[in-house]
Amino acid sequence: MDLRLILMTFGLFFCCHASKEGNECINANAKYCGECIQAGAKCGWCTDPNFLKQGETVSSRCDEVESLIKRGCNLTLIENPVGKQRVLKNIPVTNRGKNKKLKPEEITQIQPQKLDITLRSGEPQSFNLTFKRAEDYPIDLYYLMDLSYSMKDDLENVKNLGTSLMLEMTKITSDFRIGFGSFVEKTVMPYISTTPAKLLNPCTGDQTCTSPFSYKNVLKLTSNGSLFNTLVGQQHISGNLDSPEGGFDAIMQVAVCGDQIGWRNVTRLLVFSTDAGFHFAGDGKLGGIVLPNDGKCHLENNIYTMSHYYDYPSIAHLVQKLSDNNIQTIFAVTEEFQPVYQELKNLIPKSAVGTLSANSSNVINLIVDAYNSLSSEVILENSKLPDGVTIAYTAHCKNGVVNEGENGRKCSNISIGDEVKFSISITSKGCPTKTKLKPIKIKPLGFTEELEIHLNFICECECHKKGIKDSPDCHFGNGTYECGACRCNEGRVGRNCECSSNEISTEDMDLACRNKNSTDICSNNGECVCGKCECKTRENPNERYSGKYCECDNFNCDRSGNLLCGGHGRCECGKCVCDPMWSESACDCSLDKSTCLASNKQECNGRGTCKCGSCKCTDPKFQGPTCETCPTCPGVCAEHKECVECKAFGTGEKKDTCQQECSDFNLIEVKSRDKLPQPHETPYPVMHCKERDANDCWFYYTYAVKNKTEKVVHVVEKPECPTGPDIVPIVIGVVVGIVLIGLALLFIWKLLMIIHDRREFAKFEKEKMNAKWDTQENPIYKSPINQFQNPSYGRKGAVL
Repeated sequence: MDLRLILMTFGLFFCCHASKEGNECINANAKYCGECIQAGAKCGWCTDPNFLKQGETVSSRCDEVESLIKRGCNLTLIENPVGKQRVLKNIPVTNRGKNKKLKPEEITQIQPQKLDITLRSGEPQSFNLTFKRAEDYPIDLYYLMDLSYSMKDDLENVKNLGTSLMLEMTKITSDFRIGFGSFVEKTVMPYISTTPAKLLNPCTGDQTCTSPFSYKNVLKLTSNGSLFNTLVGQQHISGNLDSPEGGFDAIMQVAVCGDQIGWRNVTRLLVFSTDAGFHFAGDGKLGGIVLPNDGKCHLENNIYTMSHYYDYPSIAHLVQKLSDNNIQTIFAVTEEFQPVYQELKNLIPKSAVGTLSANSSNVINLIVDAYNSLSSEVILENSKLPDGVTIAYTAHCKNGVVNEGENGRKCSNISIGDEVKFSISITSKGCPTKTKLKPIKIKPLGFTEELEIHLNFICECECHKKGIKDSPDCHFGNGTYECGACRCNEGRVGRNCECSSNEISTEDMDLACRNKNSTDICSNNGECVCGKCECKTRENPNERYSGKYCECDNFNCDRSGNLLCGGHGRCECGKCVCDPMWSESACDCSLDKSTCLASNKQECNGRGTCKCGSCKCTDPKFQGPTCETCPTCPGVCAEHKECVECKAFGTGEKKDTCQQECSDFNLIEVKSRDKLPQPHETPYPVMHCKERDANDCWFYYTYAVKNKTEKVVHVVEKPECPTGPDIVPIVIGVVVGIVLIGLALLFIWKLLMIIHDRREFAKFEKEKMNAKWDTQENPIYKSPINQFQNPSYGRKGAVL
């Protein structure tokens, strides 16, 4: 077999395999319309009774809508329902200032408030949610304090907290309420001493303390700061044995006892103040308490009465109750326990941790800072989703910040009056098994307002409602005729439910599925069901078997350009049915002659014939798609000079418009002139050109038309430019010449001087030889010597 054919076959296999995996409609093998539309958002069901070809199964009615149309199904007969949404409540977010008084229930911070959404499997439904931090929004703050003995000095500072905190919070809101509660520990061993004396006064020495208790609601939420100071001033310290405290019991009761605490549907803050750690679920076993915390309110006379009966709550249980009741927690703890409560903060959404001074003197600043931190961030959460339903968030925050993915639920740095938007998308896969579903609720953590979404699911087609039960079209009422096909009753099979499931394979029925004298059942391309062939499906959903005996297919036709029927026809039973204006066995011959018209409107420029949309040039000199190109004709070099110059060297008159005007040929650069193609080396004519560029240099190139349409230019990469004088050697030569001439002149001068001196010396010698000198004494010469003689010299006895 030809190697190219093998590679083509493998390529088609992988292409088809990938295509099949991507077509969820075909993969669903749907037997009825409702099953089809649940397979994916692109799936449609053709209700045309005459749509199926002989041998095709009922599941062939389910395919992508575009594919059904190509297969001949009218768009009006395709069931392809789409999801929808309806806004049930859409009150705009509140715009107001402190001067405009509104009740809490009259303030709106999220929009919309209620939606009704109908989901189609695989089709997302998107909507926007707007959140705006209302100005002057009411606040309820409950102060929960550890009253174990180590907090004695802290209690003194908290006694005046009410009026001071009221005064500070009026800068934020005009509607502020405050409450107070206290906790110590479970009233059983080993957490406290149960001796009678210790139950009355758990403190040692002369210290007077109140009896131990688990949790006490001292003051429900009130706007009377003075009452807060009075009641807190009446509190006394208590004591316990171990270091961790029973604060989780107290938090649970504060969260679930809304009526006793007095929570309103406003911003709810819980300040938890302690200088110790905490007990959690499982620690109750030390005191013999094994029943898990039930998460219900057990306050009698404002005292938690079931601490000896239920274990401490778990962290997850607390998170759920705090979230359900929209309570934001502020942990005011000493520096020693900061790391512990920081870890706890990471587990509890919308919570903050502040460092409490040794005597709680900074508690007001701590509360204000923590509130500002919590209220500057909005985080959306949703209730439990039905099976198969997913939700995605995209946050559009301040200053153009966009958060996606897991961060799409959150916006930070929000100030009072700021408005942010969230894009929310809900998608389902299939239909849920439960018929009665609870609405989905989406709300910002720590806020009471929420968006309620009622979900509906498209699980059946519209044509299902018009189905005819026990229809005579389904073999004497053995099925329901709906959506153009029979939906067989249990135990019945066949396109028209004509067979019982235990009669599917018999020899007589198999005989009816053999083509003439063939021994192959359904041409080995299908199965015999009820004496009729049901053709197999291919891995590629676009390829199908058909025919009474599955003897036909739509993929074994001639190909052109690796396309079935050249992409200009359809394959029917092994033969191409060409589209209009196309012919030949592979539909690869165009009958359109407009592509053969030359610029002079002549067919093939009068130098060829048009066949299958391209010119066959009869004049060997001419080439190109319309026989207008003549590579060897005079003037070709000058015609292409400007384009070659701009593409190869970036110069010339067309350098600025080179890309627009010179894109009709391929440029190949070569190193030298001997690398240019020669006429005897190519099967097509080659024209050699020599032109002068803008820099007065010569450049060399060849022009040719390859394969009749492809214009190819080979150009020498460097033009030949006339070489100018070399300045350096000239300067050096001039300097050297001047030096040499100067040396020569000096040498000549020196030589002349030597000759002149020698002549003078010879003349002197000659005159010297000829001179006659007189040796007589000069008469006027007087000797410089005078002689004197002493007259006494030589006499004896002379006296001196």
